[in-house]
Amino acid sequence: MSHPQMQVSEKRVSPVVMELSVEVPATVVKAEVDKAYVTLGRKAHIKGFRPGKAPRDVLTRMFAPQVQNDVANQIVNDTLPKILSEKNLTPVNQPQVAAKTIDPKTPFSFTVTFEVQPEIESVNFEGFALYRPKVDVDVKLVEEQLEGLRLRHASLKAPDPARAAQTGDVLSIDFTLSVDGKEVKDGGGQGVQIELGSGQALPEIDAALVGKHQGEKASAEHTFPAEHPREDFRGKTGKFGITVSDLKERVLATIDDEFAKDIGLETLVALRADIHTKLEKAAKDRSETSLAEQIVEKLNSENVCDVPPSLVEQQCRIMEQEVLQSARRTGQRITQEQYNALHAAILADAEKKVRAGLLMAAIARKNAFKITDEDIESGLAELAAETGKNVAKLRVEYREKSKRDILIGMILEDKILDFIETKSTITDGDPPKDAPDASTATDAVAEEGKAGPAAKSDSETERGKSAKSLDSGKSESKNESEDAASKDSVKAIPAPAPSKPKAKKAGKR
Repeated sequence: MSHPQMQVSEKRVSPVVMELSVEVPATVVKAEVDKAYVTLGRKAHIKGFRPGKAPRDVLTRMFAPQVQNDVANQIVNDTLPKILSEKNLTPVNQPQVAAKTIDPKTPFSFTVTFEVQPEIESVNFEGFALYRPKVDVDVKLVEEQLEGLRLRHASLKAPDPARAAQTGDVLSIDFTLSVDGKEVKDGGGQGVQIELGSGQALPEIDAALVGKHQGEKASAEHTFPAEHPREDFRGKTGKFGITVSDLKERVLATIDDEFAKDIGLETLVALRADIHTKLEKAAKDRSETSLAEQIVEKLNSENVCDVPPSLVEQQCRIMEQEVLQSARRTGQRITQEQYNALHAAILADAEKKVRAGLLMAAIARKNAFKITDEDIESGLAELAAETGKNVAKLRVEYREKSKRDILIGMILEDKILDFIETKSTITDGDPPKDAPDASTATDAVAEEGKAGPAAKSDSETERGKSAKSLDSGKSESKNESEDAASKDSVKAIPAPAPSKPKAKKAGKR
């Protein structure tokens, strides 16, 4: 529905908030109300009247509020998309509508408030002083990885002759937990496997088990912290009753060609070379990640612009979910106080990411970036290498629009990051100590979030899927399919995810 006499005025409430005021002529309102009553009359079952025969005044008396609400919704739903299209406005959140009561004798007025992207005329992105950390793989790192493989592929067997438990042994234990003299029903476990000295168990439990034989009992006490997730544990001392149900030692393999074959390579030389290659790739990824982090920081510090709050909140929710999932995977427990600090830190990081995404979208529009079929094929090839999937299968999988948009966005982001790097001065080596830290605050908060009554573990927090910057810009392309891809990609440029290497790891976002 769109009427030439409909009055529409627009006002930018802030750089990222628009308000539309709409007035629909009374003639249109009356026609819609009449139509609604006709439709209602055909369907309504009213006592004393055959279907479709109830008088209008009866229908009005019984259903006026419902009809007014339905007509108001119908008019808004019919006119708003047309208005947004005609005025080339793209809300980034769900528009909020405030409407007056429908009266068929008078015009119907409503206002619509929604967030939009800020108008970015220019972006300062040239001349950044960036630092590319050196990619060095120490021989010691190769040997550490090799030893790690040796540990992971070790076999477990009962000591012969039998002996007491010592650091490095793998024990199966049954245990109970009592607090205030009462056993905690869900505080114990049966057949729980731990490695002594690995940090998997509380230090008090580790110490109590060293020197114990299979079948022997042990006890340990632990005072829970005041901020423990369980309120009934806070500041109290728990008593663990433990029985060693099984005791095994690790039998390490000899590092030789046979060990390499067990891993999947022909010789020990080939295994060491493979480890070196993977470490070198990881180091290169970290180096590129560092550059991306620095670019995000520089874009934010050199360009002041408002960002839509809804995009920031969306990005924040995604990042929080990933941090919390990472914590759960590693057995961490986050208290309410830690969660509050986590939210504040991630919210600040999310705003930086969204702002960087909007600025990068503006750079893409101004410089007419394009995505070619070759770019997409290259991206799929890299994705196949990362995931181990067949390229042909990925090609079919990424025909689906949402996935294709993600891949195109990652490729475009990669191009923009490369472009900014060409306009920057890059020094090999770590940033000077007095330089601002480009790492996000979520790292520190996630480190503080490690807690748990019976287990501890370290983790590297996985940060963020980037919120899409739904921009309306266009890019030049070689052909029609590329043009569609480029238009979509400029609409969906995600902010860089500095915790990961550059954007080509689209499948992991």
